[in-house]
Amino acid sequence: MQPDFPRQSRQPVLPGPPLVAILRGLAPEEARSAGAALLDAGLRLLEVPLNRPGAIESIKILADMAPADALIGGGTMLTVVDVEKVATVGGRLFISPNCNPEVIRAAHAAGMYCAPGVATVTEAFAAIEAGAHALKLFPAEAASPQILKAMRAVLPPELPVWPVGGIGLDNMSPWLAAGATGFGIGSTLYTPGVSAVELGARARALVQAWHLAHKELA
Repeated sequence: MQPDFPRQSRQPVLPGPPLVAILRGLAPEEARSAGAALLDAGLRLLEVPLNRPGAIESIKILADMAPADALIGGGTMLTVVDVEKVATVGGRLFISPNCNPEVIRAAHAAGMYCAPGVATVTEAFAAIEAGAHALKLFPAEAASPQILKAMRAVLPPELPVWPVGGIGLDNMSPWLAAGATGFGIGSTLYTPGVSAVELGARARALVQAWHLAHKELA
């Protein structure tokens, strides 16, 4: 049975570590092997950005092969049409670089877990009002843990916030200390043409870094 993601203060429980694999440029012919490597490493949130050829086909392949506890979807989803395309092939995860309330509402209505991009408190509250379940702080390179900490003072405490951009093995801890609850991981994890063996190794290293960063804060 598909999980329901209502617009409520109660947050749905996400599967696995809250690390979103950003698979920009994933070719359909590589989607199955890449997906298997990531899923075997314990990742359960896979995003294929739509601004590269073959994205919708890759999302369909991943969605068809993924276990029931995984969320597969699209990134760089900018329009209602993008939402419709991803939903049609079984995508359940909506991620965007920006805050467009109309598109967020469409994704919410399609039953997707919604994580739109925000850079300011104003955008954050507009996204929440439109139905966001999590916020993608983007680009994280233009922000800082100090900025996130200030935002956290006014955001709902239960709301997940995922910095995206420049996140790697050695810089999770300061973001977690500032209130991050997960991350989107791009080129540190996936680059077009990477072998499935290397991709799996990168994914396992990131999962380990996530757990170690939590231990450091305990």
